[in-house]
Amino acid sequence: MLYLHDVWVNWFEGEENGYNVCHFHEWRKDDGVELLDQAPLLKVEPILFNYIENDLSELPQQLLDDIFQKAYLRKNHERIQLDYCFVVTDGVGILVIDTIGYSIPIRKSRLIPRQEQLVYEMIANHEAKQYHFQKNSVDKDFHILSPEPELMTGLTRKERQLKQLLFMALDQLHTSKNEAEVRYWFTEWCPERYLAIQELNFENAWLQLFEETKYGWSRRHETFCENLIKGQPFFEKLWEMEHGPKVN
Repeated sequence: MLYLHDVWVNWFEGEENGYNVCHFHEWRKDDGVELLDQAPLLKVEPILFNYIENDLSELPQQLLDDIFQKAYLRKNHERIQLDYCFVVTDGVGILVIDTIGYSIPIRKSRLIPRQEQLVYEMIANHEAKQYHFQKNSVDKDFHILSPEPELMTGLTRKERQLKQLLFMALDQLHTSKNEAEVRYWFTEWCPERYLAIQELNFENAWLQLFEETKYGWSRRHETFCENLIKGQPFFEKLWEMEHGPKVN
């Protein structure tokens, strides 16, 4: 088995979408970076890599058996054995996974560029190992709280976080079923359509607002999001994590 040593990891926990597992250039000073003393390295087929990267489903039992207790975390000069931790690649993408003792990929990290290059060199002459796994028979169900990758493509870490905050606020607006409120916010987004918006029922107004706001990210999106979350402490806290405290 191949092993990678001295692996810097920046865990993103509970992320079912790979676009939220940030690449090295988006790591932040306040991220909790850890050092793995060693981790087994597996080359798998692209279909399995995609399943691991973009899902939180059961890993193949044979894979778990292969890497069981073969990784170590280095902490305060101690070597701590990890049950199910490994580096996985399909020859293109690379991830580090730690299940924290479960059978699903709960924690995911990218590698630093120097170690990515090392992985490519190490697996260059190796065939992908085949693992049998039960892929869902239906396609993954994306929704407003788990947006399609194409809605996040090309955005920075900060933009992705703010866009997901906007979607959370829009989702809450949907649960309110308040027709006057949704018309108000749609008018804020599209003031030139004021008269037409007044004719819309709740569901149509909300759906059109979501369709209008879901593509791209701009200063207009940011301002709209900031206004939409005002007075909602939980959302304001998430905003401050990306933006610093708001100036009233």
